[in-house]
Amino acid sequence: MYIEIDFDSDEAIYMQLRNQIVLGIATNRYQEGESLPSVRQLAESIGINMHTVNKAYHVLRQEGFIRLDRRNGAVIFLEEDKSQAVKELRESFQVTLAKAVCKNISREEIHQLIDEILEEYEFN
Repeated sequence: MYIEIDFDSDEAIYMQLRNQIVLGIATNRYQEGESLPSVRQLAESIGINMHTVNKAYHVLRQEGFIRLDRRNGAVIFLEEDKSQAVKELRESFQVTLAKAVCKNISREEIHQLIDEILEEYEFN
């Protein structure tokens, strides 16, 4: 598993880790049913605290991206609660789009950006 952490970023390390795993799932680098490294292994390979990896894994579990169990560790498992996902996406978009409006980014520019990003993902 390749994870790159920006130690100079203002974004919390556990969120960087979480985001990279979500992006990896979305781009098919990581597949459903695939085991993630143990907390200890991932922490050592990245050079971060085990508690940071543990926090990222728990956020991923709460968000329905992985399942945690004592025998198999962290396994990619996608819960399909679309209504909850749409609600969370709306909340996230509201702030992001408010920032865009404040910076005078046009509707057309926003749509173009979304289309460019969506092209990176495969849809079934």
